[in-house]
Amino acid sequence: MKKPTTTAPQILNAALHLADTCGWERLHLFDVAAHLGIGLDAIAQHYREKDELVEAWFDRADQALLLRAKADDLMTLSPAKRLEELLIAWLDSLSSHRAVSGQMLLYKLEPGHVHLQVLGLLRISRTVQWWREAARRETLHLGRIAEETLLTGAYLRSVVHWLRHPEEDPVEFRAFLRRQLRCGPLCLLLRY
Repeated sequence: MKKPTTTAPQILNAALHLADTCGWERLHLFDVAAHLGIGLDAIAQHYREKDELVEAWFDRADQALLLRAKADDLMTLSPAKRLEELLIAWLDSLSSHRAVSGQMLLYKLEPGHVHLQVLGLLRISRTVQWWREAARRETLHLGRIAEETLLTGAYLRSVVHWLRHPEEDPVEFRAFLRRQLRCGPLCLLLRY
């Protein structure tokens, strides 16, 4: 009887499960393969390298953000509140593996691995772009550039805060996020 094919989500889930115990740095693809009872070739069919697992994990978070954007209530909210709700959906999707998510980000920004650093910056840019699109931001030209720059700062400060304060009450975190979205010129762009 032919063994069922292992899917990309199953591989990612197994990697996250193992990384919860050993940490992202100590996770090896051969450990994931052994855990699933498959060969490395089965993993290579879906992920060419360990970093692609990181991308897949953050792609899931982007999908959660985009799913939240489909909710009927979102467009009734102010622009800043839409951004808040969307980033909360993104973070909530990562919360089951919060510590590993932080380790993944550090891995992508690791000194000496310029290729990972560039991909890390592209990941941040991609997520901020989806965040803006999902919030239906329509700013153009210089306004769009300024908004993207300011939103990237708010995103980074919020994600780092979320990672560093895992025990923080969600209401307190939302207050922190609102402060990030209200700071200086961003408040004017969002018409808070």
